[in-house]
Amino acid sequence: MPRKQWVFHGRVQGVGFRATAQSIARQQELTGWVRNKEDGSVEIEAEGKGDDLEAFLQEIKDGPSPFIKIDKIDERAFEEEEGHKKFKIVY
Repeated sequence: MPRKQWVFHGRVQGVGFRATAQSIARQQELTGWVRNKEDGSVEIEAEGKGDDLEAFLQEIKDGPSPFIKIDKIDERAFEEEEGHKKFKIVY
């Protein structure tokens, strides 16, 4: 199962981004995690079907909240699975 990691830059902390990402990931039946980084960005690692990962990313980019403003997204893809059991917020 494909695994991707994204780092979102912009106004992404303190605006409900992690909860929004978790909700969308669960709707897409993805597993993984989301966490704030010290530099103000938010990092997401997700596993699931390729189409579901792309739909997840597109829904996040479409801005489900008017308070979220993404300026840049860094993306990495991995061949190996981590075997996440659910999608969670990491503190």
